[in-house]
Amino acid sequence: MSLVLILLSLGTCAEERPLRFSVSDSWAMPMIHIAHGQATAGILYDLQQRLAEKVGRRAEMLVLPRLRIREMLARGEIDVRCYINPAWLSESHHRYIWSVPFMVQRDLLVGRSQQQVQLSRMQGETIGTVLGFAYPSLDPLFASGHLRRDDARTQELALAKLAARRYDYAISNELTLQWFNRQLPAGDKLQALQEVAADLVACIVRDAPDVPTMPLLRALVQMKQAGEFETILARYR
Repeated sequence: MSLVLILLSLGTCAEERPLRFSVSDSWAMPMIHIAHGQATAGILYDLQQRLAEKVGRRAEMLVLPRLRIREMLARGEIDVRCYINPAWLSESHHRYIWSVPFMVQRDLLVGRSQQQVQLSRMQGETIGTVLGFAYPSLDPLFASGHLRRDDARTQELALAKLAARRYDYAISNELTLQWFNRQLPAGDKLQALQEVAADLVACIVRDAPDVPTMPLLRALVQMKQAGEFETILARYR
């Protein structure tokens, strides 16, 4: 009996902890669906579950405010953060290694009509944005006062405020705009007016003995080569 208990104890000790993935609570569908503080579906949910599966670990998705994610990354308390571009970060995160990019995020200027506009001529215009989001191509215009930010807590709320005429323009990534428009009648759909940025997005993986860093990075390469990213995206288009 004692030998059995020892073997069971060793098996329990050998069980590896879940990989900690960060999920920003400002993301919206189709990137992620959050219910009662838990990530339950979406492009990043599927991607991260598949990534953990490929290295034989479970995925623990930590739904957190963006500032808290930044603090935990600095302390090495997150193992993997996906859907990120170097230009969006204010810190170098030297404890982490960048993966191959897996998709392009296209940020669009969105309005309620198809009337074409030029950002350079929109003096003093209020633009719907997301709290904590970086917009490198627009930040100089915001900093100078040429444009004004109106921050919403999530991307979906920024588009909802545009639809409700709280302002005339907002910035949205292409996938979220397409998802949001699915709920609107044909005559009320929001319109993409121009592309303001197109950024490659990737994952960063913590480089530490308790993280399968190289297997995770290789798994991301394999997923890209096998077309798994496109398969995941296709589920939400």
